[in-house]
Amino acid sequence: MPCYTVPIRTHVITEQDDIVELARRYTEGVVEPGDIIAIAESVVAITQKRAILPEEVHPGLLARFLCRFPGKHGSLATPPAMELAIREAGTIRILLGCAAAVLGRLIGRRGFFYLVAGRELAFIDDIAGTMWPYERHIILGPYKPEKIASAIKKATGADAVIADVNDIKCVDILAATSSASARIAREALINNPFGNDDQQTPIVVIKIKTGHSGYSSLTVDRRGRPCCRLQLNLPWWQEPGKDTRL
Repeated sequence: MPCYTVPIRTHVITEQDDIVELARRYTEGVVEPGDIIAIAESVVAITQKRAILPEEVHPGLLARFLCRFPGKHGSLATPPAMELAIREAGTIRILLGCAAAVLGRLIGRRGFFYLVAGRELAFIDDIAGTMWPYERHIILGPYKPEKIASAIKKATGADAVIADVNDIKCVDILAATSSASARIAREALINNPFGNDDQQTPIVVIKIKTGHSGYSSLTVDRRGRPCCRLQLNLPWWQEPGKDTRL
């Protein structure tokens, strides 16, 4: 289904924020019936106090041993990250996942570790996996993302998805308020409109194309209200070069 995205610039979101209230406030005046609100999974986790400094983690012997086996760019390739994975899933599930990974390698298949140990472990971001001021933190996956998505829909009236997106066109939908919204979000988020760096756009409104492409990106005014920074295919009577308050 043809659609376009409206990335919304926010303040730096921290553990002091309520992600449901932020989604309501930042999309007010932007979201319309039929739209979908997409939230980056990392900021959901941050607001749940699931950002942890590695020096606060004391890895055990098992974590120090197992972290040698993921690739050097893997999210569990450091002792603190592996220790947190063990705490999340439990020792037995981790060991079963490792056994499954070994079998998978023998038959040339990948992904067996997460299939057995738990899909949620794939959403752990190791150090430098997110934006300032959390670039030195390990970010666990969000807790019960389906409840967050449901709460956002209740607060805004729009379908919501919690998504993990990277720059190699991999879109993972952790939770969605409908199967249709999940399907549309997988297509719409393929080019990663979320800002994991200084873009600071962890909230994206997905709109179905209905004629012209509308707004391409948003920022926030001094009162915390979103305002348009760039418009595309504007009607001739609209004055160019001016922000449009929403």
